[in-house]
Amino acid sequence: MAGIIGRMLTTILVTLGLTTPAMAEITVGEAAPSFRLQDQKGAWHSLEQYSGKWIVLYFYPKDDTPGCTKEACAFRDNIFAFEDIGAIILGVSLDDVESHKAFAEKYSLPFSLLSDAETTTATDYGVLKKMGPFKFAKRQSFIIDPAGNIARHYEQVNAESHSAEVLADLKNLINPSD
Repeated sequence: MAGIIGRMLTTILVTLGLTTPAMAEITVGEAAPSFRLQDQKGAWHSLEQYSGKWIVLYFYPKDDTPGCTKEACAFRDNIFAFEDIGAIILGVSLDDVESHKAFAEKYSLPFSLLSDAETTTATDYGVLKKMGPFKFAKRQSFIIDPAGNIARHYEQVNAESHSAEVLADLKNLINPSD
């Protein structure tokens, strides 16, 4: 009986637009969902073009907000360390290309910010959040290995320390004996 009531409540909330239906569950070890998104310079990026490389795909709610700015600037400040180990940083939010362009220029962000205005990629990665009429990407990140598989999923992210955490985990994934 409780299961039926729960499903009915979920159906009502989805119908009213107060929540979203269950989204993809991302499992470490499985293939990362493919994407094709445009960055702040108008260039298109796809998962397939980074085959053979380590990717940090980090989702964030909104350009130029306090937490998102701290997180982006921390990745910026560690960019040389990520480049030294051959990792690519890609930020993703639902903001449009122009918003990404202004955000990247304002904070001198040296990596691509991808626009998921259609919410397809956020949905595929299970990070789309809907609150009434508002939609945004939850602050979550994924490390994708050179074979295109999810190597790590961060569901809880501290905007200030996340970049350092990801960098340390990447180093351990690349050279487990170090």
